[in-house]
Amino acid sequence: MALEWDAASYEALADPMTRWGEEFLGGIALRGDEVVVDAGCGTGRVTELLLGRLPEGRVVAVDASREMVEAAGRRFAGEGRVRVLRQDLLELDIGEEADVIFSTATFHWIPDHARLFRALARNLKPGGTLAAQCGGAGNISRVGRALRGVMEEEPFRGYFEGWEDTKHYPAPEEERALLQESGFVEVEARLLEKPTPFAGEEALARYLEAVILRAHLMRLPRGMRRPFAQAVAGRMAKEEGLEIDYVRLNMLARKKEADDE
Repeated sequence: MALEWDAASYEALADPMTRWGEEFLGGIALRGDEVVVDAGCGTGRVTELLLGRLPEGRVVAVDASREMVEAAGRRFAGEGRVRVLRQDLLELDIGEEADVIFSTATFHWIPDHARLFRALARNLKPGGTLAAQCGGAGNISRVGRALRGVMEEEPFRGYFEGWEDTKHYPAPEEERALLQESGFVEVEARLLEKPTPFAGEEALARYLEAVILRAHLMRLPRGMRRPFAQAVAGRMAKEEGLEIDYVRLNMLARKKEADDE
C-alpha cells in the first residue's frame, strides 16, 4: 500500500528538497524536446522547474500518493504538456517510452531497488537517461537516533511493536551494481552531504511531522502525532542539535542500446 501524504503540509515545508532538486536538475543535459518522466512528482514543485527546461517537450508526472497526484493535477490543470498519473513506480507503465526518467526525494521510500530499476528501464527508450537523487548511506542519522529513543518511550512504545522501517538509504556501490544488472551503462553514483539547520525546536517538529516521520505517524492516533514529532524534535535539540544531517545520493545512467552489447 502506498504511503499517503498531507500534500498541503509537504508543499509548505519541502523547500530543502525543492532546492536540491533544482540544483540536481541544473546539472542534467536536456535538448528541450524530450519526453521526461518525473518519478515521484509530489505536489509538482520540481516538476514545474523540469517543465521549464522542456520548451518543446512533455512531462509525465507520476506519484503513488492520491493527495500528491491531486495536488499536482491542480498545479498543472490546463497545461497540455504535463500528464499526471497515480502509479506505483514498481509497476510503472506510462504507455510510451520516455527519453529521460528524472526523480528526486523518492527512491529511498522504495525498499526493492532491483525491481525499481527494472521497472524504470522498461519505460525508457534504448539510450535513454535515468537521473535520480535520493537519500544515501548515512542520511538523517541524527534523526534516526532520536527517533529510536522516542519510539521506546511511553506513551508511544506500544504502537511500534514489530516496527520495521522500510526506508532504504543505499551506498553508491550498491546502486551502481543494481543499475548495471538492470540494463544500464555509464553508471555514475556519488554521495553529497546537505546539512540542513532549523531555527528552533518547533520549526523542526513541524518539518519532521510533514516530511520525515510520515510512516511512523500512520501508526499513531491523530491526537498523538504532533506530540510524537515534538518529542523527536526535543530529543534532537537536547542530544543532537537543530540540524538534520541529510546525505543525498546522485545517480546518472544510460539504458543499454544494441550497440552496447
